[in-house]
Amino acid sequence: MKLHVNKEEQIESNSSSVKQKIKVMLGASFLMATSAIGPGTVTQVAVFTESLLTSFSFVILISAFLNIGAQVNIWRIISIAKLKGQDIANAVFPGLGYFITSLIILGGIAFNMGNLAGAGLGLNALTGIDANIGSAITALLCIFIFLSKEAGFAMDFVVRWLGLLMIVLTGYIVIVSDPPIAEATLRTFVPLELSFYSIITIVGGTVGGFITFAGAHRLLDAGISGPENLSRVTKSSVFGISVTAIMHILLYLAVLGVVSKGFSLDPSNPTASAFFYAAGEIGYRLFGLVLWAAGITSAIGASYTTISFFTTFHLKLSKYRKLWIIIFLIFTCSVLISIGRPVLLLILASSFNGLILPITLASILLAAHNKRIIGDYKHPIWLTIFGVIVVILTTYFGVNTLIETLPQLF
Repeated sequence: MKLHVNKEEQIESNSSSVKQKIKVMLGASFLMATSAIGPGTVTQVAVFTESLLTSFSFVILISAFLNIGAQVNIWRIISIAKLKGQDIANAVFPGLGYFITSLIILGGIAFNMGNLAGAGLGLNALTGIDANIGSAITALLCIFIFLSKEAGFAMDFVVRWLGLLMIVLTGYIVIVSDPPIAEATLRTFVPLELSFYSIITIVGGTVGGFITFAGAHRLLDAGISGPENLSRVTKSSVFGISVTAIMHILLYLAVLGVVSKGFSLDPSNPTASAFFYAAGEIGYRLFGLVLWAAGITSAIGASYTTISFFTTFHLKLSKYRKLWIIIFLIFTCSVLISIGRPVLLLILASSFNGLILPITLASILLAAHNKRIIGDYKHPIWLTIFGVIVVILTTYFGVNTLIETLPQLF
């Protein structure tokens, strides 16, 4: 009887462990996806949809292609090496990890200011409270999540359900805006117009900077790594990429349905005006909820991942990890409220992060064939080739973007 009870307890324990692992994997997927769908992306998709119309479908396709090439390579190598991105880079070339970390921190600060600003604007649209107060409330909620006893699980829960909420609400706007889906589908493969700036900006906001490492670092912290978990890690990365693509498509179609009917978006808040034209006052309130959800989930992802890039350098840094996250949130919120101008900062950060991607991905690809780092693991050649193509394309798009935008700064 005792053996029978112990066996039942073991089965129950194993079942609970599997469920917990699935929740962590979903949390990692949504952490990456929601980090890639912040207020900046919500705004940029609306702006580029209005300027490119159905040709923006091609930009979404290219960004999804680049996303796959970057994410799958990075998640797999981090899992096999059981090292975070900066430590892998240092193992490839001494000092490279410190250089990448400095770039990630700069981009993370700029991004988080935009995330908190977007969350504040979302609460303003939803409730009417002052945007700065909304940003401060959002930062405090993030701090509360990270101070909780099971911060990792709390983070997973929040990003998972708010990510689903964004998809559902934006899907409703797509239905009522009635976009020209047939034309959009055609232009996915045969665009009438091509913009390097839109590609590198969307790519930068999707897989640039810290975003590519968010989910992979989360799985590593949760102990889901190594050859035995490689299949799970790959599936988690692909699921996160799919969530990002779905949200991009829904946002695009929601705005396309409005602008295709001849409406002009408000330059100061293009997505809000699109939701309002589509569904009136209800649409405007839904926009506020979507923008706030995008802001707080991205702020969680930016804070967690940015700090994860330097806490491995020293034991004391790792010991006070939660404190560093709180300082990061307080600092970015304080600078935002005192200085402002988050929209311009966020767009520049997206472009900047797009230029970081070739460096970070190249270091991962070099590590993928370094036995000192990955041991006996054999990285698929097709994934390496895919990754190299992404490095070449993002470098090309990034250089062209600089050529396009630098003259406008003088």
